[in-house]
Amino acid sequence: MSRWMQGLRELKGYPSAVGGLGIILFLVALSLYTVITIPYSEALDRWRGGDHWQMNPVNAGPVWADRLLGGNLPQTRVVESDNADIREAPFEGGKQVRIPLTFEYDNEGFPSELNLFLNQKGTQQEAFVRLTWHTPSGETIPLGGRRVSEEDRISISQNRALEGRLGMVPHVGLFAGDSGPADPKAEQGEYRLTVDAMLFDPGAELEADLAVYGQVHGLAGTDYQRRNLMLALMWGTPVALAFGLLAAVGTTLTTLVIAATGVWYRGWVDALIQRLTEVNMILPMLPILVMVGTLYSTSIWLMLGVVIALGIFSAGIKTYRAMLLPIREAPYIEAARAYGAGNARIILRYMIPRILPVLIPTFVTLIPTFVFLEASLAVLGLGDPELPTWGKVLNDAQEQSALYNGFYYWVIAPAVLLMLTGLGFAMFGFALDRIFNPRLRTQ
Repeated sequence: MSRWMQGLRELKGYPSAVGGLGIILFLVALSLYTVITIPYSEALDRWRGGDHWQMNPVNAGPVWADRLLGGNLPQTRVVESDNADIREAPFEGGKQVRIPLTFEYDNEGFPSELNLFLNQKGTQQEAFVRLTWHTPSGETIPLGGRRVSEEDRISISQNRALEGRLGMVPHVGLFAGDSGPADPKAEQGEYRLTVDAMLFDPGAELEADLAVYGQVHGLAGTDYQRRNLMLALMWGTPVALAFGLLAAVGTTLTTLVIAATGVWYRGWVDALIQRLTEVNMILPMLPILVMVGTLYSTSIWLMLGVVIALGIFSAGIKTYRAMLLPIREAPYIEAARAYGAGNARIILRYMIPRILPVLIPTFVTLIPTFVFLEASLAVLGLGDPELPTWGKVLNDAQEQSALYNGFYYWVIAPAVLLMLTGLGFAMFGFALDRIFNPRLRTQ
């Protein structure tokens, strides 16, 4: 115990150990925060997409990146009818409703999209809605009318007739003011979308929400399904650490126990273990995982089980065997046998603990290896389809040609987290190696 305490005290003298431990603690804290604030079931439900993200823009970059470069690109604004001055005029069999949706626009760029969400309550009758757009300069632009059901969405950005009248896509033309299609510039000021509705039921109510989608969103941006990438970056942390830790613990402990068992019993037991190890050493892990994912399942927990199974009889057995052979002949082992210690006690209590200090650094540096393995499988399309992970984000970015389309944030964020994980464990593991490995103490 004193050796362990001395080693931990020596860590303070290694800046790399302090830095690596700081990175690891940050990742652990982020994992705990993520698991507590976003439950597992909720994370899976959100990552499937759908209505959770309907108010998010598509392929929007992070806000901080735009502001860091001195930009002023718009963020998403949602103008709700709950805050509007609604006017109603009843008539026989129904009523006329006017909903003015007013907002201030002070950004340099244009919105990425315009959608109007309508929700009619208290009736099964369809309503008729007519839309009018008012600009800061006083221009009035009719957007047409249509019938709407109980819940409906009007995509103003995809109004082809309006695009033909404006000479440019609606979410640009409606904000361009007097500037022409050749060099449009966003006009700043107060805009208003007036919703005039005919409700054919006196008890009907109409709610209208205007979504003016921005070009930037949140700390991590969004993907092609409007999903906030921060969810995947946050939940990818506990998934990566859990996969790496469980795989490292499973393979290291089982391999160590098997190697010690072979050294102690020798004979046919040791020979069988060595032959199995030599056969397993020539089996390629990645192609086997690809085959399992292609032919059976891509569940991350199944992949973890296969990784541990393939890692049991790994090349580490031969390394551990070489370290344990002289320990078997040590005097204290003979003393343990003399006072009647059993085989299991000698292996687990006297042999294995003797080499643990030397193996701890290897164990620490092994964790990011399995983290990268999980990410590699996901990039190849063999990641868990339900879990939001760093590798899955990279795979989606690859499928959507993110780099080609200029969505660099989509690739950089998960790549930085992967590199940060590898750097943290490597710095900490190398420092531990210098402390616990006698051959490196004087170097």
